Amino acid sequence: MKLHPVQTLVSRCIGHLSRQRYDVIVVGGGHAGTEAAAAAARMGAETLLVTQKIQTIGALSCNPSLGGVGKGHLVREVDALDGLCGRAGDWAGIHFSILNRRKGPAVWGPRAQLDRQRYREFIQGELLSIKRLTVLEGSVEDLLVTEPNPDEPGSHRVTGICLENVLHPISASSVVLTTGTFLSGSLFVGQTTSPGGRIGDAPSSAGLSRTLKETLGLRVGRLRTGTPPRIVKESVDFSLANVHLPDRHPTPFSFMNTHTRCKPEEQLPCHLTYTTPGVERVVQESLHLNCHIQQDTKGPRYCPSIESRVLRFPGRRHLVWLEPEGLTSDLLYPQGLSMTMPPEVQLRLIREIPALRRAEIHAPGYGVQYDFVCPTQLSSALQVKSTQGLFLAGQINGTTGYEEAAAQGLWAGVNAARQAHSMPPVSLSRTESYIGVLIDDLVSRGVTEPYRMFTSRAEFRTTLRPDNADLRLTPKGYELGCVSSSRYQEATRVQNSLQEAMTALQALTLSTNSCREKLPDIRVSETKSTVLTGMELLQYKELSFEMLASVFPERLSPYLEFSQRLKIEAVYKPHCDINKKEIERIQREENMFLPPDIDYFSLPVSLSNEAREILDRVRPTTLGAATRLEGITPAAVVNLYNYVHFAKKKGVNGQQKMTRSK
Repeated sequence: MKLHPVQTLVSRCIGHLSRQRYDVIVVGGGHAGTEAAAAAARMGAETLLVTQKIQTIGALSCNPSLGGVGKGHLVREVDALDGLCGRAGDWAGIHFSILNRRKGPAVWGPRAQLDRQRYREFIQGELLSIKRLTVLEGSVEDLLVTEPNPDEPGSHRVTGICLENVLHPISASSVVLTTGTFLSGSLFVGQTTSPGGRIGDAPSSAGLSRTLKETLGLRVGRLRTGTPPRIVKESVDFSLANVHLPDRHPTPFSFMNTHTRCKPEEQLPCHLTYTTPGVERVVQESLHLNCHIQQDTKGPRYCPSIESRVLRFPGRRHLVWLEPEGLTSDLLYPQGLSMTMPPEVQLRLIREIPALRRAEIHAPGYGVQYDFVCPTQLSSALQVKSTQGLFLAGQINGTTGYEEAAAQGLWAGVNAARQAHSMPPVSLSRTESYIGVLIDDLVSRGVTEPYRMFTSRAEFRTTLRPDNADLRLTPKGYELGCVSSSRYQEATRVQNSLQEAMTALQALTLSTNSCREKLPDIRVSETKSTVLTGMELLQYKELSFEMLASVFPERLSPYLEFSQRLKIEAVYKPHCDINKKEIERIQREENMFLPPDIDYFSLPVSLSNEAREILDRVRPTTLGAATRLEGITPAAVVNLYNYVHFAKKKGVNGQQKMTRSK
């Protein structure tokens, strides 16, 4: 009999571990943890994933969806680096759509509603198929902390973990913490508070949080989030809500997939409704019963609770999306109705919405408060600067969302494996990926509220598109060792084919008179008397690659497979050409490394005391990272550049003067 994925995982973990030392240990089985463990194992590291409950590996703790504006870019980049979540989304998706279609393709947002059970099963099944990865059910009580290696920067070294109720610790060269909302987590419903990071799961050990703060001396903050009640589908009157259909032809997240598991005709719709004055009244009347909303802890700006929306924007009508939780699930997820009031008040509130007049709640909404580590204490490899061997990824770094967590997890896993193999850390520039933008924002600027990715955070949106993530990242991932040969070969095939097609388009020329004759639907100016190439013709909105190939079938029909990608490449070519010089300048700055132990207070250069304090506290690893620090002026950057450049030319003696005495 074929085992269910969960049963197989349990069978691997019963009894004693086959070893007491690993290259990499990953703590936490959420989106960050699964990507970190999978990436480390793909890199050749013997990896242990420790999670409190094996059945919840790959669980969608909050909304049953993946992707969106900005977030969809991250999913495609994680996939380009051979991560899991994109293929899991294609397997579990039940409603696919591209958001932002009215705007240019650079800011399109691939998104899918997911079947919770299918997603969880896919992730668990994938983890089983990865060599060198062991999964263990258990609770991490503490970290093993020792004296640092004197030849490396840092005040401490993490060498493993201690498990609850287990005598012997487990050693590792690298440890990746992906604790999500469980680090000193507290659950809130009405006036009731209990320890935990998710309803139904045990809280994390207090020792872990204490070690981060007291032993390692890390600055720790407090954030909050929440989730809405789950509603019984049969109790909803969908005739009083607006139906929103999925795309007729689902677009897969993964570059390795040509179609999704869910057939177009099998997709489920979503429904849109709105709050009413009655909703606002219930919120106002129950504030005294809601201790979560009364506290000062920062919550997510872009996914706030209904209480926060009402208090910030009184008198407004707010959107509520009714989203299916699975093909066979009898539950709905009411996106926009996150709440923490008492359960009986939650029922009163949702019944103030016409479509939910007779709604029944299957499980109430609740709030979570949790510790996070201020991410300016991390390097661009997501390693804690002051602690050798310790990496952090996901909500512990102050982010919100599955996609942000997955992206950090993958990159932390790559670097944890590299450290275990005595290889130098690697980073992604914000000029080459949204993952680079995400990490750079975190480690350079920090967070004051849960961080969410948007396309507006990237300076080079026309270059960092969801359609070209494979061309940007798969070759680099293959060089690092985290991308399979089959994916690399496919990316190489695509890259070569696109290059051949663009060469053919560039060689294809038409006079404006010929254009008007052969392509009558294209509005070419009557006054123009010039020659246009195929690439220039594709920049006309009315012309598709298929239309052009029908006129020149012998030259272009071999490339019909890449019709949309070629159209996008042509549209953005002028913008990308303009951006190229700016990207090269930033890359030069990113490649100028700042010594990790540079003494900013004694540096003989014109810097304000404020700038010296900021640089000393954050300790940016590159000049590029220094330019993005709040409080660092352009003049300070120029002076720092000149000094570092001069010291680099002088060689070792200059370097010694720049750094602190040991």
